[in-house]
Amino acid sequence: MDVTEPAPPPTRAASKSAQTRQRILDAAAEVLSRKGYAGTRLSDVAAAAGVQAPAIYYYFASRDELVEEVMWVGAHRVRLHVEERLAAVPEDASPMDRLLVAVDAHLRYELQLSDYATASVRNAGHVPEQLRVRPAAEEALYSRLWRDLFVAAQQAGQVRADLDINIFRLLLLGAMNWVVEWWNPRTRSLDELVATAQGMVRHGAGVA
Repeated sequence: MDVTEPAPPPTRAASKSAQTRQRILDAAAEVLSRKGYAGTRLSDVAAAAGVQAPAIYYYFASRDELVEEVMWVGAHRVRLHVEERLAAVPEDASPMDRLLVAVDAHLRYELQLSDYATASVRNAGHVPEQLRVRPAAEEALYSRLWRDLFVAAQQAGQVRADLDINIFRLLLLGAMNWVVEWWNPRTRSLDELVATAQGMVRHGAGVA
């Protein structure tokens, strides 16, 4: 009978190449999150990644291709992070509890754990339209995740029946994404910020 042989392990050269590509992506996310699309130069990315600027073209055909990848990774990873946090919630948790967990996960990932998420959010309205196609598709999946959370809470009677959950969901995501522009950890702790955002959901959308 036919036996499928296992794929050979990656060579040392392939592994090193993948690591270099990841360093370039990480550096681009950090630079893009600080300087924005207009201010991001490949020379800055190369310096942060510890490579020569021309080496970037071995992995990415252009500056825009690199930026697009950072934007997509940012949108993709925040969705995966929130999904993982929700998967760890006890089965007997209420739909409202799950909503509050999602708020916590989104804000902490965006502000504390990922330059990618910050870069994606901060530059969404500033990159050329063609660079928005892949990230926007990923953002649509994430938006549906939030829609489903609100629908479940409303059906359980924990979100007001008269609330337009589509409008509230978009307002909430917009407010949480905008936090990267103004939050200062020296004046408000992340715990305080998360608690306030959760209060917006509990008292703004919840049943009194």
